[in-house]
Amino acid sequence: MERAFFTVSSFSDYKKKSESKIKHGIISKNDLKNAVIEQLVIGTYFNFNYFHTPISKNVDFLGIERRLQTNIHDYNALPAKQQLELDIDLQNIEVGHTPASIRESLLEKVITMGDKFVAAVKKEYSPGIIGPFSLQSVITKDLEIIVYDVSLRVPGNPILATTSPYTKYQYGQTFGVGRRIAMEIKKAYEEDVLSQIVT
Repeated sequence: MERAFFTVSSFSDYKKKSESKIKHGIISKNDLKNAVIEQLVIGTYFNFNYFHTPISKNVDFLGIERRLQTNIHDYNALPAKQQLELDIDLQNIEVGHTPASIRESLLEKVITMGDKFVAAVKKEYSPGIIGPFSLQSVITKDLEIIVYDVSLRVPGNPILATTSPYTKYQYGQTFGVGRRIAMEIKKAYEEDVLSQIVT
């Protein structure tokens, strides 16, 4: 559960925080045995949304959004002095999304990431991914893009439907994932290749 994420700076910090979360019923000892420890990368977080169409072999770049999480999102906006004065448990519960764009010099890198991901999945898990997916990423101060998670589903937000300039560049109109799926089904039906977009 996202609300069970917590950050630590040392083993003693890990012991202290994990014991506290077990005591408060947020996690269990069994959960902790199966937990994964990841390096926290400092940077700016983006969800890059794509759509792979097996019919035309293209990977469409649909747009970008960012998560809004409580209570960490606005806590981070406070001055450091105020953060230190507050004694509260931080959580990462997703409550919404906000649209985003990326500087043009990084756009080619983002598009290439989508192409590479589709090629890798097709190689390892044929026939590969069909339809929408998101690469949840962080951009470091050195402008390196690190993918830390992958969402292989229709995103649970309506942001792209009204905010993405990228679909407009490609298709002449702004639309979201639902319309892109409908476009794919219609094209597959008209070309009699429905079998290519289902597994």
